[in-house]
Amino acid sequence: MVHLEEITDEVAEKLQVSENSNSSSTPPPSQPKSANILPSKNVVDSLPENPILTKLRAAAEAGPSAAGPALSPARAWTENKSVDEVVAELKKSPLFMTDLEENDDTEALRALAYEGTPLEVASDFKERGNECFREKKWNDAKEFYTKGVLVLAAEERKRRGYDLQGRKIDPSTQEPDSEEEVAQQRAVLESLYVNRAACHLEVKNYRSCWLGGAAALKLNPANVKALYRSARALLAVDRIEEADDACARGLALDESNKALQAVARDIIARSEHVAAQRRREAERLAREERRAALLKAAIAARGIRTRSTDKPPEMEDARLRLVPDEDDPTSSLSFPTVLLYPADLETDFIKAFNEQESLADHLSYVFPLPWDQKREYTLAGVECYMDTVSGGLIKVGKKAPLLKVLSSDKVEVVDEVVRIFVLPKAKAESWVQEYKSKKAAERGG
Repeated sequence: MVHLEEITDEVAEKLQVSENSNSSSTPPPSQPKSANILPSKNVVDSLPENPILTKLRAAAEAGPSAAGPALSPARAWTENKSVDEVVAELKKSPLFMTDLEENDDTEALRALAYEGTPLEVASDFKERGNECFREKKWNDAKEFYTKGVLVLAAEERKRRGYDLQGRKIDPSTQEPDSEEEVAQQRAVLESLYVNRAACHLEVKNYRSCWLGGAAALKLNPANVKALYRSARALLAVDRIEEADDACARGLALDESNKALQAVARDIIARSEHVAAQRRREAERLAREERRAALLKAAIAARGIRTRSTDKPPEMEDARLRLVPDEDDPTSSLSFPTVLLYPADLETDFIKAFNEQESLADHLSYVFPLPWDQKREYTLAGVECYMDTVSGGLIKVGKKAPLLKVLSSDKVEVVDEVVRIFVLPKAKAESWVQEYKSKKAAERGG
């Protein structure tokens, strides 16, 4: 059992004095003067020998390094190199290449992408393309076929003495393939061209289709599928003769081919349709030429002066023509006509103004004008004018036939359109004077 005894005040006072004395006589611990983390040589020597200890002993003997810590690998790689040298080194990496360079890195990437012999790689691409084709994924299938084509086409170039960039190389430096290997490669390449042409045909890339067919036919002129697809593509763009030639060559190889027989029927039908179109177009052009000649003769016979400018107005289907029959030289002329109201800056358009009609015949239904609030424009209350050849104005009788006005030597029809100014009588004289002054100023300028 523990026995507790109370400490007297005298003993407690002595203990406190003793603690204060010890505290004042003990110096504070000193701070290390160096941040060197390496152990001292004496400490290292006292440790048992091992590989790590050997490195520590060497570091302890060398002392703290004044050069600082070692550089990082990336920093050490660029040390003592100019910017151009660094860029040149970067361009050797496939990630930063701007031009294809044959080196170990690119060869490694190519090996990863195309593992196996060229024939195996191309055959694999062909199978993957066939899978996409069966699923009607035409573009995906086309991409796989194209990759296979690139692999085997590169081998063909090498055999002809060219590298991937088209540069001349010495074929003797390449290990030659066996005849069997070459034959198999060309057979696969031929089928890749034909299959890719089928994809182009499905997505309506017709030119690419027949070019692919031509590439296959260079390898095998007796490829019926290439001839069929080429014929289909050529027919789609109405190159009838070329389509017929391709189809005929295919049928010469396989006259019982149902697909080629169907193409032959389509070619015949399309040929007849195109021929009919061409006949109709030729007839239309001949008819237009004949009508233009008749119109020109009719204008000349009536003594009407005409002139064309570089910028004729857009009139849709309105035009100068013979009516009622443009092919009948005895028909009368009909003119598109513009009625101008310069006093109010308004216009009206008469689509067909017959040469036998008078201005009054048309003004009778044009008036009253919807914007004429003052009712200034009436058949009896207006005067009409036309430009003259000399740049002046001539007054037009409202009851005179248009032919009588146009057949005089003073007026002309510009761009097949007749222009007539219509003014209220009260404003006509002042406007005529102003118009003549402007024309005179223009001629003087």
